Amino acid sequence: MARRGGFGGGMGMPGNMNNLMKQAQRMQRQMEENKKALDEKEFKATAGGGAVEIVMTGAHEMKSITIDPDAADPDDVETLQDMILVAVNDVLAQITEESGKLMGGMGF
Repeated sequence: MARRGGFGGGMGMPGNMNNLMKQAQRMQRQMEENKKALDEKEFKATAGGGAVEIVMTGAHEMKSITIDPDAADPDDVETLQDMILVAVNDVLAQITEESGKLMGGMGF
């Protein structure tokens, strides 16, 4: 008698494989929903005691930069530049951390 090869004798996917496919599709949908939520979420960071404020979305879209006029000293532009860099790097770190949480470390 000849043996039939493949899964379930060639009669379609067995129950376990079908369940795995459904689970993978659910996970894909959840990841897409999480990515959309992250992209729309706003993150805020400040530097210099609030002299500089950056607001950015999870999609890395800059929404606003607010600079206290007192922080704009024409004789010390470097300090203002440093505060902006600190705030931008902080907000990007927040987005990266949140992304890791929502995406389960999958790097999305």
